[in-house]
Amino acid sequence: MSEERPLNLAEFEQLAQRRLPAMAFDYYASGALDEITLRENRAAFDRLRLRPRMLVGVEHCDSSVELLGRRLEWPLLLAPTAFAALAQPDGEAAIARAAGGAGVTQVLSTLSTVAVEDVAAVAARPLWFQLYVFRDRGLTAELVARAEAAGCEALVLTVDAPLLGRRERDVRNAFALPEGLVAANLPTAESREITSDGSGSGLLAYFEALIDPSLTWDDLDRLVASTSLPVIVKGVLRGDDAALAVEHGAAGVIVSNHGGRQLDSAPASIDVLPEVVAAVDGRVAVLVDGGIRRGTDIVKALALGARAVLIGRPILWGLAADGEAGVREVLALLRAEFDLAMALCGCRTVADIGPDLLWVRSGSGS
Repeated sequence: MSEERPLNLAEFEQLAQRRLPAMAFDYYASGALDEITLRENRAAFDRLRLRPRMLVGVEHCDSSVELLGRRLEWPLLLAPTAFAALAQPDGEAAIARAAGGAGVTQVLSTLSTVAVEDVAAVAARPLWFQLYVFRDRGLTAELVARAEAAGCEALVLTVDAPLLGRRERDVRNAFALPEGLVAANLPTAESREITSDGSGSGLLAYFEALIDPSLTWDDLDRLVASTSLPVIVKGVLRGDDAALAVEHGAAGVIVSNHGGRQLDSAPASIDVLPEVVAAVDGRVAVLVDGGIRRGTDIVKALALGARAVLIGRPILWGLAADGEAGVREVLALLRAEFDLAMALCGCRTVADIGPDLLWVRSGSGS
């Protein structure tokens, strides 16, 4: 990069904004409606304070964690993000190569611009596959079978998008995929192409035509029964829904408001994490995404009970800034921040990160 090297994830976002066409940047960056939830995801982390332990000996710290039977080098995964090739032509394949080098699992979107088989071919670590359920259930079953055949280790069922949230930046830009880019996992022109007639968001029209809004818990039962892969439910913001997900066979839950892109005025993911953790009561792993931009944010999420966290937009900022190398740098920055935050909090292992690290002001009532 010829420009001054970014020192943090926020500076990578600024660089990406300078490099990306407005339609691509707005698609990645935007939230629904007034973007209240988008802002709140970040503000909620900023409100949390850490209370470190002293004199515990942190010369050697272990940031690894176990998830679904696999040991992760550190408690981070890459959230599914659609249309990565808008940021850089190699798209999801470049992300996969960078993720492998950083010891991180990538969750590949149904709406990726590189097919799951091609991403798996260059990935140094097994993928997880994020699943949207189409009105054509045969197409959905085909996606599951391909994810299994490609060696994916889990399915991530997104449940918070039966309809697409109204993202006004996309409406104004008449969002569409440029010529040469398609949703590469899909088999037909109708399902691969995202076009717009100029009157609004092409992705909104795509969801209305193709994605099934009739999903119920019975569909989760059927999906779990149809696959050998563990199914993670993504998009939960309530304890009762988390408990239902477990009862219907989910192997994990991701607390998520879709990056503020679906229901505006939904709470920040981190604020409802404790309720979900309590409802799950250790039966399955709980993960969280939304607003994580610093290593201290990861510590805060783990202190509230998350097994691991996911980040999405910062990976796209790194990709837009400098391709695979930019993604590697984003991950290296965040890993260094997390390792430092662990040590400064007096935590020699991830198991040492607990709720006692969070400081509550006297008289706050919480």
